[in-house]
Amino acid sequence: MKTKTILLATALTSVGFAAAAQEVTVMSWGGSYTKSQVEAYHKPFTAETGIAVNSVDSDNPATPIKAQVEAGNVTVDVADVEFSDAVRLCDEGLLEEIDVSMLPAAPDGTPATEDFIDGALQDCAVANIVWSTVFAYNTENNATAPATIADFFNTADFPGKRGLRKTAKANLEMALMADGVAADEVYDMLETDEGIDKAFAKLDSIKDDIVWWEAGAQPPQLLADGEVVMSTAYNGRIFNAAVAESQPLVVVWDGQILDFDLFVIPKGAPNLEEAKKFVAYSTDTQRLADQASWISYGPARKSSGALVGKFMDGETEMAEHMPTAEANLTNALVNNFEFWVDNDAELNERFNAWLAQ
Repeated sequence: MKTKTILLATALTSVGFAAAAQEVTVMSWGGSYTKSQVEAYHKPFTAETGIAVNSVDSDNPATPIKAQVEAGNVTVDVADVEFSDAVRLCDEGLLEEIDVSMLPAAPDGTPATEDFIDGALQDCAVANIVWSTVFAYNTENNATAPATIADFFNTADFPGKRGLRKTAKANLEMALMADGVAADEVYDMLETDEGIDKAFAKLDSIKDDIVWWEAGAQPPQLLADGEVVMSTAYNGRIFNAAVAESQPLVVVWDGQILDFDLFVIPKGAPNLEEAKKFVAYSTDTQRLADQASWISYGPARKSSGALVGKFMDGETEMAEHMPTAEANLTNALVNNFEFWVDNDAELNERFNAWLAQ
């Protein structure tokens, strides 16, 4: 009888521990970007709360999130997605709404609603970074250094293969800017059939020289291996390859396209309360500044800026590598998320048809 009592007590204790165990599964983009989140968010979050963070990666987290919610089999609690995807998924009812009152104020007491930069707080999403699509080149594979987005499309003076992300987004905007369209006129142009035709015509001019990429880790590798002489890329990936890995890669900021990444919580997240705690913690002033010490993406909070210092090498000042640095904004375009929410399906259908030609 005594043995049975001990066994029963042990079993009940095990069940108690299992019930008390807390975790949250966070899906992001992998590579140096996920590493920056693990170091700045995941590890300190677990240390402070005791909630374990399971990190999973995807080439584009919006795709599996949509599939999981629609199938009623959600395994992810928090996902890092692009702006237009956050808005679209929210409009489709696939995300939990986020009460901004749960977000901590800035250190000086400024409410989160005033501390986040414009557009960073949405009904179902909280931004963590400002990043950009840029193009970059390998100094060892270019006799002349390209300086403008027009150079990217100029295969006569800059011969060689180009890397492009396999999607319409960013490619159409860059094509128009390379063709002489002013940044502030790009989306007006893309609202017209003439503008869309103009963008595809520009892409046609380099189509035979394009190497397509889909995952953010690919462009630095394509450049390092000499498979392409230039490639579009996420600015932080090039920074990591150039500074952390000492690759001879250089970012060209002309024609960059600025965007947000935001945290969202899928509808039906299995650990909803833990997910909310993670989002609130990971988007406070200090955490966003800490991430900028690992990768060159700008914090989405105003109060984080002054806390951004040097890279983890202890030498590289991060400010000049941010897409929002004044010197990098000379010919920059801010992604129009509303345009892509409205036109993504149609333009990608045309893009895929163009690819198949």
